[in-house]
Amino acid sequence: MNEIFKNLYDMTAFSNIIAEPQFLIMYAIAFLLLYLGIKKQYEPLLLVPIAFGVLLANFPGGEMGVVQADENGMIEIHGVLRNIWEMPLHDIAHELGIMNFIYYMLIKTGFLPPIIFMGVGALTDFGPMLRNLRLSIFGAAAQLGIFTVVLVAILMGFTPKEAASLGIIGGADGPTAIFTTIKLAPHLLGLIAIAAYSYMALVPVIIPLVVKLLCSKKELSINMKEQEKKFPSTTEFKNMRVLKIVFPIGVTTVVALFVPSAVPLVGMLMFGNLIKEIGTNTFRLFDAASNSIMNTATIFLGLSVGATMTSEAFLNLTTIGIIVGGFLAFALSISGGIFFVKIFNLFTKKKINPLIGATGLSAVPMASRVANEIALKYDPKNHVLQYCMASNISGVIGSAVAAGVLISFLG
Repeated sequence: MNEIFKNLYDMTAFSNIIAEPQFLIMYAIAFLLLYLGIKKQYEPLLLVPIAFGVLLANFPGGEMGVVQADENGMIEIHGVLRNIWEMPLHDIAHELGIMNFIYYMLIKTGFLPPIIFMGVGALTDFGPMLRNLRLSIFGAAAQLGIFTVVLVAILMGFTPKEAASLGIIGGADGPTAIFTTIKLAPHLLGLIAIAAYSYMALVPVIIPLVVKLLCSKKELSINMKEQEKKFPSTTEFKNMRVLKIVFPIGVTTVVALFVPSAVPLVGMLMFGNLIKEIGTNTFRLFDAASNSIMNTATIFLGLSVGATMTSEAFLNLTTIGIIVGGFLAFALSISGGIFFVKIFNLFTKKKINPLIGATGLSAVPMASRVANEIALKYDPKNHVLQYCMASNISGVIGSAVAAGVLISFLG
């Protein structure tokens, strides 16, 4: 009878959890992320799958955790080193589990990030940016955090490729961070992805924190209403439609000529936007890109990225460096946009609210919504959402181009 109870006990995960209490830390992290996603509504479409992936990965015996290969693609299976890229697909699923199959086939090959960018493009309206082109420059200024942290990370001991993967977190764009890391430092992919998506989800916390430290009440009270144009005429609406169709084609062409390595991201972003703007003739393509394909890709990406966050991979000094560096990159990107607005205001009569610069991130449209809420606290009539979107949307393009530049120089 004792042996039966012993076998039943050994069948459970309790013995492993008692022997390795670090699992409890990972459960606490998973529950915290679930709380933020469900209760606080911080990017639930991303945070809930990631958090549940973390939970699944840290149940001993469940075989749902992603086993990271080294820089050469080598992975130890039953005491034998094997190259993950030379293994048949059924071997990956059988030997390592279904989550490893999803991770190595869909994530680490670089397949999902461009697919998600296509969906993002289909869901994005470039209209606010095209109507306020001069505000889009603040999206470029917000990329300061990326390049600053690259230099800081190199000084901290990271290799240039690892530093670039760490710095790209400052773009606040999960697919871009994943794509860059796949190209430059694939052994850090899990940690970089977790940090990037976690900070994206925490945009409602980080932006107000940085804004409060750097901006005065007077600056945050600057009313953007004077920037508004008169209601556009019918002709202007027609011209805008033509511009919105030409824009993705033109941007793709320019980026392809000057930064070819950014084409997988920028090109797919612009393709998604193009099929949206064409209208009824491509509605089925738009519907697929923005709904079924986008949603499926987000689920697989979230769960598998979360599954990389095992106790062995997460609880180490490298992780701490990435978390600290990622936060620094994020905060510096917000700060860069704010300071650029402050400098701009020194030379213009029509002042711009620094919140426009604070939204030069890729977190669309959450960053703009957060900034709008801050503005309304200081002036209930100061709706800055459409102006923030100009900077916010340009930040999407800016971070993808920045990733392309880093890949070109370091890849």
